[in-house]
Order: sequence, then C-alpha cells, then structure tokens
Amino acid sequence: MVGGAAGAGAIIHARAGRVRLREGAVFGVLGIAGSYAGSRLSAAVPASLLLAGFGLLMLAVAVTMTARRRSQPRAAHAPRARGQREGGPAPRAVGASRLRGGRHPLLVAGAATGVGLITGFFGVGGGFVVVPVLVLMLGFDMPAAASTSLVVIAVDSAAALAARTGHGGLALDWALIGAFAGAAVAGALAGGRLAGRASPQRLSAAFTVLIVIVAGYTLARSLAAA
Repeated sequence: MVGGAAGAGAIIHARAGRVRLREGAVFGVLGIAGSYAGSRLSAAVPASLLLAGFGLLMLAVAVTMTARRRSQPRAAHAPRARGQREGGPAPRAVGASRLRGGRHPLLVAGAATGVGLITGFFGVGGGFVVVPVLVLMLGFDMPAAASTSLVVIAVDSAAALAARTGHGGLALDWALIGAFAGAAVAGALAGGRLAGRASPQRLSAAFTVLIVIVAGYTLARSLAAA
C-alpha cells in the first residue's frame, strides 16, 4: 500500500520537476543496509526507551528546522558582500550548488546510511526521517525533499516486500490492499497537485508542526508504557 502510493506520488512530482532521482535512489538502496544494522542494534533496548528516544529525536529535529526557517529571512536580507555590484547576481551559499547537483556522493551516502540506522533502530521510517535529513543535511527545499522522499519510500517498501515474500508463507488480502492502495494513490495524486501551489516556507512550517505532534504522542505513549 505504502509503496504503491509513494510510487504514484513520485511520478507526479517527477513530472513537475521536483524529484532528485539520483539522491532518492541512493538513499533507498543504502537505507536498506542501514536499516538492517539499526534493527539488530535495537534488539536489546526496551520498547518504551525506543519510543522515548524517537520522541526526543523528533523534538530536536523540529527545533532545528524552526531555527533554519527563521534564519532564512535574515540571510535573504543580509548586506551584500563587499565588491558586489548593485544589481548583480546574488552570491550563492558555499556548496549549495554542489549539494543540489548531487556532487557530494560521500555526504549523500553517509546521510542515507544514517537514515537507515535511525529507521531500523527506532522501527519507524518514511518522510518523518527522510525529509528532515534532506532539508537539514543536503540543503533541499521542502518541495524537493518531500518529493524525493517518496522515491526512498518506494524503494524501501519494494525491498521489504521482496524480503518477506522470499521467506514464503506470506498471505495477502488483495481486496483490502487494493482498496487502501487505491485511496492512497488518489491522495498522493491530490497531494502532488497541492504541493505545487504551496510555498516552501508554509510546507516547512506545517511539517514542523506535524513532527511536534508526533513527538508529543510518542513521548506520551512511552511514559504510559514505562
């Protein structure tokens, strides 16, 4: 269900030019190995502690994204660099073009492996982990991060399904899968159209609020289970 919806959404966003396919594919493939290692590391950690750790991680991500969003207006209105002529092109941030062009494969690989470790260790995944990493570490704007994360989710979902199918004995309710997948694909198509109309700043703010809500719910569950 998740993989089908992510794949459909990725196609819509790719047609709009918001998907960075190379980084997404690298994240997906390297995330598989990192997720396996993270799941092995988490075997000896109590579930309540994992929930609490994930909640704190999400709060830290929300704080970091908020600080980044507040710093952007100041950067936009910063004084021009000495020697720059009036009306000339604005200076680009150091390394920004390289990050956007995918010219730092080691950074992408390290971030992808770290995402895999986090998803495997805490037992969570999807955009809640991938999107903040793409925004904070690789300098993606929110539309590109959200769109590229769908490629990562589709790759990881396909790999997980293949692994479980390979073990045999997998019984699937295709009627239920079809109903949920159809609704999810319809939602992905609608979300893809809405994403093109929303500003990156508002998307970032909405995503930060969503992270805070998930973090609060996770911490509440961990305290109740303690």
